[in-house]
Amino acid sequence: MSGAPEQLGAEGITAGYRRQVVLDGVELSVGRGETVGLRGPSGGGKSTLVRVLALLHRPDRGRVTLDGIPVSGTRYAVPVAVRTRIAVLFQSPRAAADPRLSLTDLIAEPLRATRHPDDGIRRRVAELADLVGLTPDLLGRRPHAVSDGQLQRACLARALTHRPDYLLCDEATAMLDASTQAHVAAVITEYQRTHRAGVLLVTHDPALMTRWADRVVELPVHGRG
Repeated sequence: MSGAPEQLGAEGITAGYRRQVVLDGVELSVGRGETVGLRGPSGGGKSTLVRVLALLHRPDRGRVTLDGIPVSGTRYAVPVAVRTRIAVLFQSPRAAADPRLSLTDLIAEPLRATRHPDDGIRRRVAELADLVGLTPDLLGRRPHAVSDGQLQRACLARALTHRPDYLLCDEATAMLDASTQAHVAAVITEYQRTHRAGVLLVTHDPALMTRWADRVVELPVHGRG
């Protein structure tokens, strides 16, 4: 759409689970190169909004827009060229990772799903592993054989495989020790700088919010989710 702002938007999003509404008419936008902090009480719907914006949860009303263009559908119903522009990094790497996969396969999974050639996958996995600080000896291990911090680094590498324009971080550093938190934040910040990526930051850490976010949005309290 000519002249449309480069942003990921939530327009009048109402969403919930079964009969329980946790978001009611929520508006939010994240511009390219911008870090937006999302603040609200525990159980207030922040994670639900992240899942809606990540095209993982269909809203009951309202719409997600990408550069002013409405996005319909969720998950694999969304065209590859659209859905790969948005990536998400969740709080719990163990909940987000398939325990049967090695870290190499975990990082490569999005590329295989979009049928990239094997040579390109190997090069991209090596590049990303180096970026997030995973040594070659770790890449053959499965999630149970690495620490939470190492696994979250692999999840970050997986999130960046398609060079997304928008990265949604849902308490992504909450379960990490201080040094790993700092490293993950530094990788995301550098990625944002070099790719002009928009970042949505959900965190209960006020110091991180103050240091990182360009602006902060308060999520209206409606329900739980």
